[in-house]
Amino acid sequence: MAPSTSEREGSGGAVRNPLFARLLVRLRRNEPPEHLEYRRELLRGLSGRVLDVGAGDGANFPHFPSSVTEVIAVEPEPFLRERARENAKHAAVPVNVVDALADRLPLEDATVDAAVVALVLCTVPDQAATLRELRRVIRAGGELRFFEHVLARDPTLARVQRVLERSGCWPLVAGGCHPARDTAAAITTAGFSIEACRRLSVKPCPLAFPVAPHILGTARNTP
Repeated sequence: MAPSTSEREGSGGAVRNPLFARLLVRLRRNEPPEHLEYRRELLRGLSGRVLDVGAGDGANFPHFPSSVTEVIAVEPEPFLRERARENAKHAAVPVNVVDALADRLPLEDATVDAAVVALVLCTVPDQAATLRELRRVIRAGGELRFFEHVLARDPTLARVQRVLERSGCWPLVAGGCHPARDTAAAITTAGFSIEACRRLSVKPCPLAFPVAPHILGTARNTP
């Protein structure tokens, strides 16, 4: 296995990506102010029991509002999960960090009020399976909050994204990230009703231009 690629292993389906995980933690230390504001906007107004899928090292934890009674934070990568457990100790709301995969969530049906995906649906191996799981565990009428980079509307950039994805070079160096996914369409296809969605251009560094197009919004788990 190349050091920067993701691999599922063991009965728990652990995702091991040691180099990228450490790079991600370093990048989080200098997260741009606009990224922090997008996270705050993503989580604003949430309440009750919330699922944070692909929680990483716990970047969302400081921004959950006090109306959230519990956060179940799913993170399969061991290094990131341990950092998340440390950061959970300082969160303003109760956070339970668990080892699980996004397409095999250890939750009963309709047991969370909302779920959050932040820069996660680009990386999961099976986006449709993950969204089916999210729809299963979110109660009827509950919310899916999303902040994801997506396929560009600009034809030239979209071609670049598709080339990087097909070549395998971007997923290799970026922890399994797929830069050319139409995530808004996938959310709708999974049965969610998108209530709000705005497009953003987010470039934390010049090398991130292939994943600059983002969406930020809310979808409803309609019966």
